[in-house]
Amino acid sequence: MRSIISFFCLIASICANAQSAKLENTVLWEISGGGWSRPSYLFGTMHLLCEQDAKLSDSLRFAIDRSDKIYFELDMDNMLEMVGMVKHMKMRDDVKLKDLLTDAEYNRLKAYFDTHKTVLSFNMIERYKPFFISALLQQQGMPCEAKDGMESVIMKYAKRQRKEIKGLETMAFQASIFDSIPYQDQARELIRFVDSADTQRDKMKELMDVYLEQDLDKMMQMTMTEDMGMPNALDLLLFQRNARWVQSMQQISGTETLIYAVGAGHLPGDKGVIQLLRDAGFRVRPMLHEVRKGTLAAINTDPSLTN
Repeated sequence: MRSIISFFCLIASICANAQSAKLENTVLWEISGGGWSRPSYLFGTMHLLCEQDAKLSDSLRFAIDRSDKIYFELDMDNMLEMVGMVKHMKMRDDVKLKDLLTDAEYNRLKAYFDTHKTVLSFNMIERYKPFFISALLQQQGMPCEAKDGMESVIMKYAKRQRKEIKGLETMAFQASIFDSIPYQDQARELIRFVDSADTQRDKMKELMDVYLEQDLDKMMQMTMTEDMGMPNALDLLLFQRNARWVQSMQQISGTETLIYAVGAGHLPGDKGVIQLLRDAGFRVRPMLHEVRKGTLAAINTDPSLTN
């Protein structure tokens, strides 16, 4: 279910992004200025990682300890929101996969479910939006049994520190974006995913490695080699949401220190969150890390931010 909550990061990883100035190798940034009396933090997440790689860095712990609230893309502490997501997974107007695929495509998809271990049976996903099905299959193709996400790790630690959890969006809003992308186009991408499953697994492993290196520029370069064949999806899934988030940040922040933890694919690029914040007059400063193999182990290099 966690993969469904965070599927927008997967979409961000297979969409092209615009070129921008080179960014430092870090996924944690401090936001200040712009009339704010207190700084906030921006953290780029990977919604699904192998469990041993989903760790809190020293600098991220530092930021959480000093923050008043944590904002994810969704309010993951709202159980009604999470439980109610199932209804948003289904296509409207009783549309089924069979309505969107040729007989040959439908049979290939069914055969994939018959021959691969999946969380849900084929019969259960007949009415699911194809993008959600792709997310489930992406999770199954990860190179590890035990999985976790940075949001989950952050939330567990933040709740122990009695930090309030909030969301920049609702599940209903995210579902509406999926509904605005033609189901036929989503189905075509689902078949493309199934037909190239081995290649997709390799790309997912490479993307995870790049994330652990905290190389946002390389992540952006990887996305530029992909083509979903849906030019409108890029604007809907990334650019419009980035702009909306930055507007919300300007309204929410100022007198409190907050952490905004969103998919790392949203950070780089001329229309990425970092650049949009800078364009709005904010100082967005990297909190630099020493990267150690297999974890986001971090050393805070700024003496002004030490305990």
